[in-house]
Amino acid sequence: MEANQSQIAEFILVGFQLSEDLELLLFGIFSLLYTFNLLANGMILELICFDPRLHSPMYFFLSHLALIDIFYASSNLPNLLANLMLLIFSFGSVECLILLAMSYDRYVAICHPLQYTVIMNWRACSILAIACWVCGFALALVQVILLLRLPFCGPQKVNHFFCEIRSVLKLACGDIWINEMFLFADGVLILVGPLALMLVSYMRILWAILKIRSKEGRKKAFSTCSSHLCVVGFYFGLAVIVYMVPDNSQREEHLKILFLFYALFNPLLNPLVYSVRNAQVKAAFHRVVQKRRTV
Repeated sequence: MEANQSQIAEFILVGFQLSEDLELLLFGIFSLLYTFNLLANGMILELICFDPRLHSPMYFFLSHLALIDIFYASSNLPNLLANLMLLIFSFGSVECLILLAMSYDRYVAICHPLQYTVIMNWRACSILAIACWVCGFALALVQVILLLRLPFCGPQKVNHFFCEIRSVLKLACGDIWINEMFLFADGVLILVGPLALMLVSYMRILWAILKIRSKEGRKKAFSTCSSHLCVVGFYFGLAVIVYMVPDNSQREEHLKILFLFYALFNPLLNPLVYSVRNAQVKAAFHRVVQKRRTV
């Protein structure tokens, strides 16, 4: 870097190059999606908190997932670089780890049903949840610290609609190989590692389900995992495409669209899947509605 270059103190988000009419239309659509996200995840949290029948390890982790989705969607507002990036990385990482904890819960419930209450006690669930939050924020903090050590001397325009780390790294004047190495390591640790563990868990779960003699028993066992499988497939499928596929200039616009889909639709997926496909959540919702009608 030349001595006469001055470092920049702020970035300009390029976003999408759209007409004013289309921007207004998308603003309305995204505002509705964000509102639905708050309402749907808020409903899941309320049902789990106030319905004693949902006070089990599976719904304990689901409540954390709903909380993460509310925070994750809310953190995608342009704000201070360090704070915004820290929040996005943190909530994304925590969600991956919470999904891993939920897959472990399903593994224990199906493969070791007689020991389920002993293994998945409230102390173990609390430790798992705390570990997910601490690890997620710690990994994100490392990325932000490594980013803030870099000099930025221009240009100021970030080709994204939020401060996505790879887009910001392209504007750095210094050597970014350490950042790229840690970014790849985080991808392996947060995406590839948990996904591999979940695949192993579900292979063992499938083997255990096939051993069940009754058709009704197999159907019931599989139904307890189907919602989680839908969420995992969608979440990790998009995440691997976005974060693990090598970046290039020709894919920037496509990646922005994927990021937008990932940021807006993924937080809505969990409450929709767990409310539509889960009989216990639907029953809890009907009980709450009936109770309020009688008040």
